[in-house]
Amino acid sequence: MGRQHCRISDQETNGKNSTASSNDFSDPVYKEIAITNGYINRMTRDELRSKLAEFKLETRGVKDVLKKRLKNYYKKQKLMQKEAINGDYYDYICVVDFEATCEEGNPPEFMHEIIEFPIVLLNTHTLEIEDTFQQYVKPEINPKLSNFCISLTGITQDIVDKADTFPRVLQNVIEWMRQRELGTKYSYSMLTDGSWDMSKFLNIQCRISRIKYPSFAKKWINIRKSYGNFYKVPRNQTKLTIMLEKLGMNYDGRPHSGLDDSKNIARIAIRMLQDGCELRVNERMHAGQLMTVSSSAPLEGAPAPQMPRYRN
Repeated sequence: MGRQHCRISDQETNGKNSTASSNDFSDPVYKEIAITNGYINRMTRDELRSKLAEFKLETRGVKDVLKKRLKNYYKKQKLMQKEAINGDYYDYICVVDFEATCEEGNPPEFMHEIIEFPIVLLNTHTLEIEDTFQQYVKPEINPKLSNFCISLTGITQDIVDKADTFPRVLQNVIEWMRQRELGTKYSYSMLTDGSWDMSKFLNIQCRISRIKYPSFAKKWINIRKSYGNFYKVPRNQTKLTIMLEKLGMNYDGRPHSGLDDSKNIARIAIRMLQDGCELRVNERMHAGQLMTVSSSAPLEGAPAPQMPRYRN
C-alpha cells in the first residue's frame, strides 16, 4: 500500500506533492486523482463521513482531516499497482516521551534530569501497540523533586529515591530493545512529540551522566512536524491534546505521565499511518546540535542499540 510522504521540513514545504517525485505526472492516473480531489473538496462533512463509513474508514475528526483521509484512500487505491513504497518501511516505531525534573517557570539555568524513561513499541504492520517499557530514574543534581514537578508528573519523591540512576536505566532500555531484535531482525525508528526529548533532555542527561549520546537516538521522527505538514496545520495546532482533538480522539490516562503521553502519541501515529502518511525521520543530532533531515534523504532504520561509552 502506498503512503504519502509526510516528512517535508518546515523550510522545504513548497506545496508540491512529494509522493510522486519519482513518478511521471503525465500518467493519466494523476488526472483521475486530481478530479477526485476536486470532488472531495466540495463535499459536506456529512457526505465525507458517509463516504468514509462506506469504505469502513474512521469517521471521526474535523472536516479537513476527513477530506485528507478520503483523498488518501482514493489515492492509495489508484496508486496501489504503481507504487511499492511500503516494502522498505520501518517494522516498528519506538515512541518516547521523557519526564524530567522541573521547577515552576523553568528558570533558564535549571538542569533538567530525566526521571521517567518510557517506550511504546508500535508495530507498523498491525498498527497496534505491541509492547511498552517504563522505568523511573533517580536524579543526581537535584535529587529532591519540586512540589511543582510532583504535581505535574504524578511522580513522587519515594518513586525516584528507589529508582536506578540513568546509566543503569539506559542499559535496561537497550537490553529490552535487543530482546525485541530492533535494528537486527526488525527495522525501526524513534519517534517523539517535538524536538526537546532528544535534543534537550537526553542530550543534557548524557552530559550529566558522563556518557556519550546513544547512536540509536541520533535520528527520530518529530510527529509535530509530520502532523503539521500532512494535515496542513500551523505549528501552534500541533500540541498533543490539540492533535488528538482534531483527529476526533480524547486523551487516555494521566497527562504528563511519560508512559501515558507516549501511548497517546502512538495513537496519533497509528491514525496518521491509517490516513496514508508515511512517517519518516525528520530530525537528528549532529555534533550536539539539532538538525533537520532533508525530505529527500533515503529511508533508513536506526542502528541496533548499544550502550554508549563513558566520556573522558
